[in-house]
Amino acid sequence: MEEELELLKNNSDWSLHCFDCGREFSEEPITSKCDCGGVLELTLDAGNPKLEDFEGTGVWRYSRVLPIEDGITPVTINEGNTPLIRLDKIATDTGLKLFVKNEGQNPTGSFKDRGMTVAVTRAKSIGARTLVCASTGNTSASAAAYGSRGGMKVIVLIPSGKIAGGKLVQAVIHGASVIRVAGDFDAALEIMMSQASVRKDLYVVNSVNPFRIEGQKTGAFEIFEQLGRRVPDYVILPVGNAGNISAYWKGFSELKKWGISNKTPRMIGVQASGAAPLADAFLRGEETVVRWKNPETVASAIRIGNPVSWKKALKAVIDSKGQLLTVSDQEILKSQRDLASKEGIFVEPASAAPLAVLPYLREVIDKNALVVFVCTGSGLKDQNVVPIDPEKIPIISDVKELSQFL
Repeated sequence: MEEELELLKNNSDWSLHCFDCGREFSEEPITSKCDCGGVLELTLDAGNPKLEDFEGTGVWRYSRVLPIEDGITPVTINEGNTPLIRLDKIATDTGLKLFVKNEGQNPTGSFKDRGMTVAVTRAKSIGARTLVCASTGNTSASAAAYGSRGGMKVIVLIPSGKIAGGKLVQAVIHGASVIRVAGDFDAALEIMMSQASVRKDLYVVNSVNPFRIEGQKTGAFEIFEQLGRRVPDYVILPVGNAGNISAYWKGFSELKKWGISNKTPRMIGVQASGAAPLADAFLRGEETVVRWKNPETVASAIRIGNPVSWKKALKAVIDSKGQLLTVSDQEILKSQRDLASKEGIFVEPASAAPLAVLPYLREVIDKNALVVFVCTGSGLKDQNVVPIDPEKIPIISDVKELSQFL
């Protein structure tokens, strides 16, 4: 066994506490979890920053409000600064102002990079040599890329069932050690966390890691600036392990706390109906989430039956007066096709889930509302959901034959 990491004590600018029991930590637990099982939350004392304090581009433009000590060189691949695209054709019949935050244009093709750059920078600053994660695909791709960038070993545990080939190949090409677990994502996460709790030389970069949430919250800052310093009325995201929706809520809440904005959006989380433990609990009015065994959906990125950050996500939805909704796989795939064929934006199925609630939104929100859909990953990472038989594509041999298609 390698020597334990030399963990830095918290400086005066940020602190860690358990979201569940409130316990405060003077040092960062290697698993990013409390003994009670709760996830950690990071509180940052940033003073009163102004937008003028943010310089540069991407995630590290916001370094003033990120929990990384001065003098540390970020492990970065120029993540962030993703486009906010207005949906013209899809919005035509709604009267709504619709935008997509296309996180699929991050370096490895998903929003995971936004948090991974901060988590891996933190890991390197404390001397970590090995990063570990459980993943349905996107986290493994991002961890492998940033681990290689930072000169660290990466070990990835994936479920033995279906995992998108475009995501798996990324983990492999970046040099990660990929291990299959007999079971689903939740089984992989349980095994990984159990090992990390006794191997103090490992550093966990799953969404339980509070430094990842700090990086992901910068998506909210970008949306605010890209809208001309305006907060949207609704922000709609897919929900799997449930860290991202709480990250965006934290970002918008901090903007208001600092006096940069004067409101926060309503947060709407969307789960696939075959993997919806959090939405199911919310719609039933229950205060606890029961693990779903064998969750199943075409949206592999949110095929999670036991979301680790469900309490933080539920609080974000309730505090923002938002909602948690479910959509079917058929609705997800239709939204994916519509977004690609009408707006030129190809996203993975999980990223299309937010668009699938649009028919519902049209009936319940003001027609002048400004709505931002956060599309979390590129469609190029999960191409198998679009079945294509090359042999059925028409073939021609001369110009005359071409004319029948024109």
